[in-house]
Amino acid sequence: MKVGCIGLGDIAQKAYLPVLAVQPGVELHLQSRTPATLERVGDSLHLPAAQRHAGLDALIAAGLDAAFVHAPTDVHPQIVTRLLEAGVPTYVDKPLAYELADSERLVALAEERGVSLAVGFNRRHAPGYAQCADHPRELILMQKNRVGLPEEPRRMILDDFIHVVDTLRFLVPGQVDDVTVRARAEDGLLHHVVLQLAGDGFTALGVMNRLSGSTEEILEVSGQDSKRQVLNLAEVIDHKGQPTVRRRGDWVPVSRQRGIEQAALAFLDAVRAGKTLSARDALASHELCERVVRAVDERVA
Repeated sequence: MKVGCIGLGDIAQKAYLPVLAVQPGVELHLQSRTPATLERVGDSLHLPAAQRHAGLDALIAAGLDAAFVHAPTDVHPQIVTRLLEAGVPTYVDKPLAYELADSERLVALAEERGVSLAVGFNRRHAPGYAQCADHPRELILMQKNRVGLPEEPRRMILDDFIHVVDTLRFLVPGQVDDVTVRARAEDGLLHHVVLQLAGDGFTALGVMNRLSGSTEEILEVSGQDSKRQVLNLAEVIDHKGQPTVRRRGDWVPVSRQRGIEQAALAFLDAVRAGKTLSARDALASHELCERVVRAVDERVA
């Protein structure tokens, strides 16, 4: 099985390549426009020259069975379009694109060509978060905060807050009937944003503060007089009277803790099985992000 990896930045090197490089039956092909990076990463994985490609044309010509796209978001549309037109099942880092129209076009193209398209919403596969889907969820609260990182609204929401948006969508126990957005911006930079999703019997709150004084990610789901809390994807605390703490094992890889390994392997398993994956549900998260962007823009204007 020939698997391409396009873009060899931090996310590829730290999270995906350590998983892909050890999979039985996978012949890994790398592509980067930066010769030094291609050489360094190829050497670290002991890949022959035939499995290193400077251009996308050469990579596709190798006869790929699947591809992982970790290039910058700005070039996702052109890269994913080329792969889908070549019939290559494609897994791409979130977001699909910064503009909703581009994301819609890519999903439509994948469906038209009958080619798998998957978006890397790894938190759906993270063990701590997956366990929350089995807990009562009358109230959901997710915070993803940073230190000193106010940013232009669209990029902040599509690059980072989209994780919060998709996790809330994954965990809400019913149809969302009400969407509310609050935000604070100054000089064109978004400081914080709050998203509320509500439906029959539940409320979900997503918070991102880029001037919080702390880098942290906290998820809480509660209901029926019990609560489950996940701290930084690594520690699960169940509250029902006396708290019970479960921590990540010392030898659990970060890629597994964050659900990246599981997401990548699920994609490869689907390709092997001939199952066509749809990105329609992922597109719904992009659509909700666009709604958040527009609400923030109205407040900034």
